[in-house]
Amino acid sequence: MSEKKISPGLKSALDLGPVVLFFLAFFFLKADSYTIGGREYGKFIVVTAMFIPVLFASIGALWYLTGKLSRMQILTKILVLLFGGLSIWFNDERFFKMKPTVIYLIFAVMLVIGLMRGQSYLAYVMEDLMPLEEKGWMILTRRFAMFFAFLAVANEYVWRNFDTGSWVTFKTFGLPILLFVFLIGQSGLLITYDPRHRTDEDEDEDEDKKGDS
Repeated sequence: MSEKKISPGLKSALDLGPVVLFFLAFFFLKADSYTIGGREYGKFIVVTAMFIPVLFASIGALWYLTGKLSRMQILTKILVLLFGGLSIWFNDERFFKMKPTVIYLIFAVMLVIGLMRGQSYLAYVMEDLMPLEEKGWMILTRRFAMFFAFLAVANEYVWRNFDTGSWVTFKTFGLPILLFVFLIGQSGLLITYDPRHRTDEDEDEDEDKKGDS
């Protein structure tokens, strides 16, 4: 099924809305714990239980409106369901806090496996979003693999050393800001290896290099 276009604002709202609602619910709920079905649950667990159906409603709406979900979106939602479900079942917030670590490690390992095979799995996922030459994709993939590994370590450090409120703030705002800064830092690479910016002289130089090798 071909992807249907929707407004960027609506897409952003569906992508980011559940995360923002999670943040707001966590800080606006007054009690630290709630008794449900005779069992006491911490505020974080209660908010997680509310977050999961909202997230899947959002992803369902996105799929309905666009007719397409990326593999990354599907994998992320499966892990949300898995780790969120474990947190609720065992009444232990640590499972959900570990979810970003696992997601980023999976991404990093998958990219490294692709690099070891001489392939860019990042290009496979993102080539429709931006054109890059093969060398550019390989460089960007290496950088993303290292960045995802860094995010995994950062998430582990924050949730293990700070209170839950600090972790929620870090996940809601800190991780996206780090990603934004990282992407801005790749602008030079994206310009250098954008085939639309190639000149005839650049192509002649490449041919000369191939002839010399």
